[in-house]
Amino acid sequence: MPLKLPIPTRVPLLYVILGVLLALSVVPMYFYSAQIESLNRERLKTNEMLLQNTVTRSLADDISQHQETLRMMLANLASSIQVTSGNDIGTQNIEAPELRALLENFVSSSNDIAYATVLNADAKGISAGRIEPDAFLQRELERAYAAAHEKRSYSGQPLVVGSGKSARTVMLVSSPILYGERFLGMIGSVVDLQYLIGRLQEVRRAGLMPYVVDSQGRLVAAASAEYATGQDMTSFDIVRSFVDEGAKAQLAATREFAVRQGKNTTEMLGTYSPVSALDWAVVAQKPREEAYRSIYEMQRTGRLLALLAVFLSVGLSILSARRITSPLQVLAESSRAIAKGDFTQRVHVKTRTEIGELAATFNTMSEELEQFVEDLKRAAEENKALFMGSIQMLAGAVDEKDPYTRGHSDRVTKYSLMIATEMGLDPGFLEILRVSAQLHDVGKIGIEDRILKKPGALTPEEFEIMKTHTTKGANILRPVPQLREMLPGIELHHESLNGRGYPYGLKGDDVPLLARVIAVADTFDALTTNRPYQQAHDPFEAVRIIENLSGNRLDPTAVTALLAVFLRGDIRIPKPAPQTSAVDSAVPVAAPLHLGDPLVVDTRRS
Repeated sequence: MPLKLPIPTRVPLLYVILGVLLALSVVPMYFYSAQIESLNRERLKTNEMLLQNTVTRSLADDISQHQETLRMMLANLASSIQVTSGNDIGTQNIEAPELRALLENFVSSSNDIAYATVLNADAKGISAGRIEPDAFLQRELERAYAAAHEKRSYSGQPLVVGSGKSARTVMLVSSPILYGERFLGMIGSVVDLQYLIGRLQEVRRAGLMPYVVDSQGRLVAAASAEYATGQDMTSFDIVRSFVDEGAKAQLAATREFAVRQGKNTTEMLGTYSPVSALDWAVVAQKPREEAYRSIYEMQRTGRLLALLAVFLSVGLSILSARRITSPLQVLAESSRAIAKGDFTQRVHVKTRTEIGELAATFNTMSEELEQFVEDLKRAAEENKALFMGSIQMLAGAVDEKDPYTRGHSDRVTKYSLMIATEMGLDPGFLEILRVSAQLHDVGKIGIEDRILKKPGALTPEEFEIMKTHTTKGANILRPVPQLREMLPGIELHHESLNGRGYPYGLKGDDVPLLARVIAVADTFDALTTNRPYQQAHDPFEAVRIIENLSGNRLDPTAVTALLAVFLRGDIRIPKPAPQTSAVDSAVPVAAPLHLGDPLVVDTRRS
């Protein structure tokens, strides 16, 4: 017969209470802790992926901005070369001192430009820089010249020049010089990629292994000398994924993959972000053991706490639950704030448990994300400052060419911004207006000095040539995509509402608002400054003249804004020095003005 165990006649109440307490406290807490652990494990994975994505995207945007800035500099240099040489850089002009000075200034304008050359249609040219092209770089120049002949820009393969400590990774970027559809030559620029290597080294110090590859998976630059430029990196699955995607790789991608080194296999977490301006990708990867270290530590600690909780009293269980859930709530709130883009949030948890380690991890991550965002903003501000500096130098060069209008571009810019602000126009329009007004007379750089500096009245033929400065200015800047929105103010600021302006005789609302604002500011400055055959008007008389032109030639809303600004005293005009030339004594200072009469303004200088 089977042995029957005796059934106890009484179950101790202590066991029942302990069982109930364990069932009501420890077991639910155990499952609750497991759920929280799972939830935070996924959040940590997501945040690690977000960190890699943010780092690679920041680097990719930095490279794209750097490339766009260089392209803009090449376009500006090409325009300057065309203007300086009169669209002729043949054998007679290619070695002109002015062209060499332009090239040397271009090289010295940036520490990243190691070498530059200008070649004409006969492959003759000049060069400047701190390196000498070797055979490999010479072949790149030949490919770039062939692309320029086909009227294409060229971005070459990364190359290593020099040896030892003087070795540098460089890349050739070129742009054709075109006059209409005619090929004039090429500008080639060798860019030192040390700036990129420096950024990669900063990221490496944060615990990631970053590098940049091209569309074929070859290494462009890395944070360490472990990998060489040009090395095939497709042995990494993350790189092979980018290469397989090809032109479809427009967005960042993060994935887990394995790296095999002999008999050893390392599980990795990696992210790539395509570089929009080049067929490159920025890659950052980290061993999964390191990426998820805090997750594993949290799992081990959480399980240990769950086992210990079985032997603790109900009171300690409740206390422990509160000590765990409260920090987790703070952590979740901070995580949500970070997810919304507030990287200033920090988690303040006074505990030495895994929650404290998790909070420290979140704080470190937030600091790194905040720093990367600040670096990106600073880079954008520096690029904007460089852009505005170039615009101001170009406008200054135009003003210096005509001694009668020195400072004219700055004053028109100031008046235009005052008018637009008074009109309540949005900040985006003001930024476009600032650049357009600064460059509204850039076309005068192509007007002959005999006309521009003529002290007397212009002949009809000379005036027709002078009127071309509007279209010349637009044509000079049209190759630069970033200035496309500014062209209406440059090309059309001499149009009138009555259709009697130039160059196209636009009428009424066909004249863009940008040009109408600049026209009022331009007219006011022309009336209040001395001209070769016209003494400066008194500011109040100038305002009266402009008011008479309102609705006929000038935009009435812009004129009303100018009057408001002037009467408020925001515009202060120093009394100009009297003219003493023979022309001044022969021409009346001010004549009666009627709406049908030509405007008494020196239109050559306005």
